[in-house]
Amino acid sequence: MVIALVLLAALLHASWNAILKASTDRLTTTGVMNLTGLLVGLALLPFVASPARASWIFLFLSATIHFGYYAFLLGSYRFGDLSQVYPLARGAAPLIVAFLSPWLVGERLEPVQLAGVVLLCVGILSLAFNRLELRGLFEWKPVTMALGTGVTIAAYTMADGLGVRHSGAPAGYIAWLFIVDGMAMAAIAAYVRGKNFVPALRASWAPAALCGVLAMLAYGIVIWCYSLGAIAPIAALRETSVVMAAAIGALILHEPFGRWRILAASLCAGGIIAINLGQG
Repeated sequence: MVIALVLLAALLHASWNAILKASTDRLTTTGVMNLTGLLVGLALLPFVASPARASWIFLFLSATIHFGYYAFLLGSYRFGDLSQVYPLARGAAPLIVAFLSPWLVGERLEPVQLAGVVLLCVGILSLAFNRLELRGLFEWKPVTMALGTGVTIAAYTMADGLGVRHSGAPAGYIAWLFIVDGMAMAAIAAYVRGKNFVPALRASWAPAALCGVLAMLAYGIVIWCYSLGAIAPIAALRETSVVMAAAIGALILHEPFGRWRILAASLCAGGIIAINLGQG
């Protein structure tokens, strides 16, 4: 059940990234996404229990880390090609989680599960080699930004994994995370865009709001799953969204799938099988 939910979240994640990729103003779209999360969180509050006090430090830590995440993410898109920096970031993050979680989270994976996580991450990272554009991997600015994005993803993954477990109320934790994160990032987007924010908002609010709903569903499902299973394999499974995004690009946007993407999908499938066997 957990694997199916995380793979659904990965599909949702790939879908909103495809919408974001097509956006002409990613900063405004990101702001509207987080504003949508704020509204969703406020709508959920009357129906969910309040998270325990012990979880609030993790909630605010996660929201703080998200500032760094968006800074590195936007920097990655500024300096690098999406097809390379995105897989580097998303593939590095679960590897970091897998190897740090024994010390920071107290979780040790079974050998089969660890092998599955590594195989899955290798499949995701291999997309950075799509079309053999190796030269781009040695340009320090996009690579640094992408790896910084991966580090921040790993950091907020562990913060939210611990937070939801201390909350005693996963739905309440998710709602408040959307609220805190939404207020901060929407305010930043409005500040940076200034007087141009409202016109930009009018021009792109519909796809951006859809983006926000998909993003909130995707991450909400993942956070819920953190309360049900080990964080590292869930984090790795979530990043199969990269391969799903490549498939969406091929099927809907008519982008070439290529041998590397076929190899990546095969490695990811093997990793998912190993993670599933490790849970048996």
